Parts: sequence; structure tokens; C-alpha cells
Amino acid sequence: MKLITLNLQNFRNYTEEKFVFDPSVNLICGENGQGKTNLLEAVAALSTMRLFRTAQKREGLRFDADFAKILAEVEAQHRDFSLDLRFSRVKPMEIYKNGVRQKRQSDVQGLFKTVLFCPEDLSLVRQGAAARRRFLDTALCQLRPNYARCLEEYHRLHEHKIRILRDSEQNPSLLSLWEDFSLRMAKFGAHIIRYRAYYCKKLLAASAELHRAIAPQEELSGEYQTVKTVTDPFAAASVIEQQLIEHVLSHKTAEIKARSCLSGPHKDDLVMLLNGRSASAYGSQGQVRTCTLSLKLAERELFNGEDGEYPVLLLDDVLSELDRRRQDFVLNHISGGQVLITCCEDGISEKLHAGAVFPIENGKII
Repeated sequence: MKLITLNLQNFRNYTEEKFVFDPSVNLICGENGQGKTNLLEAVAALSTMRLFRTAQKREGLRFDADFAKILAEVEAQHRDFSLDLRFSRVKPMEIYKNGVRQKRQSDVQGLFKTVLFCPEDLSLVRQGAAARRRFLDTALCQLRPNYARCLEEYHRLHEHKIRILRDSEQNPSLLSLWEDFSLRMAKFGAHIIRYRAYYCKKLLAASAELHRAIAPQEELSGEYQTVKTVTDPFAAASVIEQQLIEHVLSHKTAEIKARSCLSGPHKDDLVMLLNGRSASAYGSQGQVRTCTLSLKLAERELFNGEDGEYPVLLLDDVLSELDRRRQDFVLNHISGGQVLITCCEDGISEKLHAGAVFPIENGKII
């Protein structure tokens, strides 16, 4: 899987720029605030159909622009195709594949796959459950198009149900809709839980193996946590659905009182353990970073296992946040696929054996 060319127009601080990438390691260098992360954000959007630094796609536009475009030529599964994301201040993002407009994001999510690793991810293990759900969802939406559709519908139902609960005090008749939305959320939630359980099983096995390579004295493991009435997250979706229904019906009074959805996969978590103890609560900063490195590199390996080719790896100034031992660990595990690395350090090109170097200044290649 490779990114061949990338054209940015009015995206973030780029007025208009074209990149032609090397199939191996590409170094994007420059001072802070010049557009290095903006470039990686554009590349990641080609696989996830969203901007990783904001939920509002219009924020990807230049301050003085009304539209923006990310246009790329990519190779995946030994086929070349184009992806075109068009942003506007007044209408939703439009997506084109080979010049043909796509109806849904999920129709193109994951055709081109990336794994993004940025400094904020180094605290993934210590962040709240929402960050780890986002980590799982980003991978699964690329790997399983049906998961992306289920997740999109679940979020839509969740938002509607929240509005019902919040507005029910002024309009009690809205509560007549509560059961219908709860049952529909259980249907889609069952599929989400099952997908997450299978993915977490593979992810934890792969990350534990990688972790042993850098910290052989420690055992990395983890636990996928979901709704407590779900006795087996690997069971048939119909079984999980009934268990979710049982749980939400028992919490109807509590949900109405709290005006919030108290039950469902929107509360899931992936808890990481070191030698059987919570890595978040008891791990040192170095241990937590090693856990995260293992998770991210395991994610890349799982993508390769699925497709027979590595996703494009995006490393956003991560190396500067790591000590020499962990830097070497990352660099020793990124061969075999295309990599885009942003960095401020001088002289790192030789260390990375970069095939192409892009010096960036104020949204331009210099």
C-alpha cells in the first residue's frame, strides 16, 4: 500500500502544493508550525474520512478560503486509484473515487489504510476510555466496512436518544420513543461489541509479542470491557443483542433521571495490564510509552496480516519524544512498508535511510 502523489489545495496552511512520495521512508522536516502535521492529517483523512485534530471538517480550510481539496493517487492491493476529498464552509465533505462521487464515507473508508502515531498517543494507556475506543474504532473502520456502517448508525441513534432524554422534562411525550431507540441501539451495539472483541483479541496477542522484544522482563496483557450483562462478547450478535436489551431495560428509570444513555458500547474500554496490574495506575512513564508503542506497531502488523501489505505508517514527531532505546525499537519495526515521518531534528535523514526528504516552510516545499 503506497501513497504515490498528494495534492493539497487550501488545506490548513497549504495554498497549493504537490508531493511525490518515495515508496519507502519519507522525511518531512521543518520548524514547528510550518505544516508538517497538517500534511500527515491530510494523508490520514484519505483512510479515515475525518481530520484527527478536529471533529469539524471545515476547520481544515485555510482561513481565507471557502473550499479545500485533498487529492491523492494511491496504490492498494496492486491497483492504482485516486481519492479526492473536497471541503466546504457551507456543505458537507464530498468524496470522490476515480472521479466518481461516493454516497457514504463507509464506501471508501479503508480502501487506503494508514496507521497514525503522534505524541498524544504516547499517553493512550493513561487517557480516558474514550481515547482507547477511538483508537479501536479508527482501526476497525478501515478493516471492516460493515463496522463503520454499524458505528455510524449507532452514533446517530445515540445522539437522537440523548436529545429525547434531555428534552423529556419539557416534553414528556418524547419518552414514548425511548424503547424504540434503545432496541435499535442494542441491535447495532451487538455487532460493534463482537467486532471489537475479536479485534482486541488479535491486537493484545500481537502487542504482547512486540512488547517482549523491548521489555522481556514484563508481561503485557489486556482486557476488553463492555456491558456487564454481556457474558461472552464473542457470542452470536443475536445473543449479545438480547443481553444489551436486558441491561438497558433494567436501567430505564435511571436513564430518564440522569437524562443520559448509561448503557452500551459507547462506554467500552480496553484496559492494559503489566504483569497483571493496571498499566495506567501503576506503570511508569517509560512503561506506559512502551505499552503504547507495542499497541501501535501491533495495529500495523494486524493490517498487514489482513491485506498482505502494510498500511502507510504516519509518525508525527514521535521519535523526538522517545529515548534512544525506544527510538531504535520503533525504527527496527517499520521496514517493509511506506513511512512518512515528521521531524525537527537535523541529520536524521541518514539515520532513517530516507528515500525522500521534504523541507517544509509555511505550507510550502523549499
